[in-house]
Amino acid sequence: MENILEVKDLNISFHTFAGEVKAIRGVNFELKKGETLAIVGESGSGKSVTTKAIMRLLPPSNSEITEGEILFEGKDLTKLTDKQMQKIRGQDISMIFQDPMTSLNPTMNVGMQIMEPLIKHQNMSKSAAKERAVQLLKLVGIPKPELRIKQYPHQFSGGMRQRVVIAIALACNPKVLIADEPTTALDVTIQAQILELMKDLQQKIDTSIIFITHDLGVVANVADRVAVMYGGKIVEIGTVDEVFYNPQHPYTWGLISSMPSLDAKEEELYAIPGTPPNLLYPPKGDAFAPRNEYAMQIDLEEQPPMFKVSDTHYAATWLLHPDAPKVEPPEAVKSRMRKFMGAK
Repeated sequence: MENILEVKDLNISFHTFAGEVKAIRGVNFELKKGETLAIVGESGSGKSVTTKAIMRLLPPSNSEITEGEILFEGKDLTKLTDKQMQKIRGQDISMIFQDPMTSLNPTMNVGMQIMEPLIKHQNMSKSAAKERAVQLLKLVGIPKPELRIKQYPHQFSGGMRQRVVIAIALACNPKVLIADEPTTALDVTIQAQILELMKDLQQKIDTSIIFITHDLGVVANVADRVAVMYGGKIVEIGTVDEVFYNPQHPYTWGLISSMPSLDAKEEELYAIPGTPPNLLYPPKGDAFAPRNEYAMQIDLEEQPPMFKVSDTHYAATWLLHPDAPKVEPPEAVKSRMRKFMGAK
């Protein structure tokens, strides 16, 4: 399958009063046409920064792409001017943000907000854009769209506002859709509806999706492949089945172990010990080493390369080195893996 997006050796720094924060340190991944790639990890791991860099939405005053390429259909987005990026944003690459209330303009009715990218990018007349806006609201499951396009964001519920945001993002049939934790602010019932909606829409318009989340349960339902991020790096990447049924990195083990289970006792809920690294002072070795009970001396001295597990599965852990001791995943991980297999 052909790649529509490739991120190569991406490095991003933020210049702060305290010094240079090396937020993204050598990120590599590709997105194929029509697939959904989930990027998972704790807050501060670099998920949103990576995807905002793709959209070129990082603040120019204090952030800088110090190295790397972001290739969209072979074109390096890091080399484009702001004016050139304006033609790509909304038309070829769209983004759904976490909080729909802050994504929508409270002074404009939702119809105008959906019509705006259609008029700008598709050169539609106002009447044609209005007709398309009604179709989009209907497509994302909002009843009485002819009436609702005249209403303002405060007149919609949280779930309905997120549907409006999705309608705006899909207005120009983008080739790549970036969803930055689009269901975080919603209750579980609405969350399930939004996820089902996105899966359905992807099939209808054949777009590629990057789905950012910290919820592994969401990943299992929506993604084709998963990239696990930690400390500004991708530490494991593979298909959903590979990452869930055969995880290799101790950090992935920790994420899977910390997933709540309905039949687990309250005191059994696992939490990864320690805190993420301070990227003002990036670690010399593996960033996860201080929190990793399986860490070896080499973890403190050298960053591990990406070891190949299969043609589609790679993990950056010294445990995969031929000379490393054989370590089995913890029992909590094996228990979750058995549940995934049983649910499948």
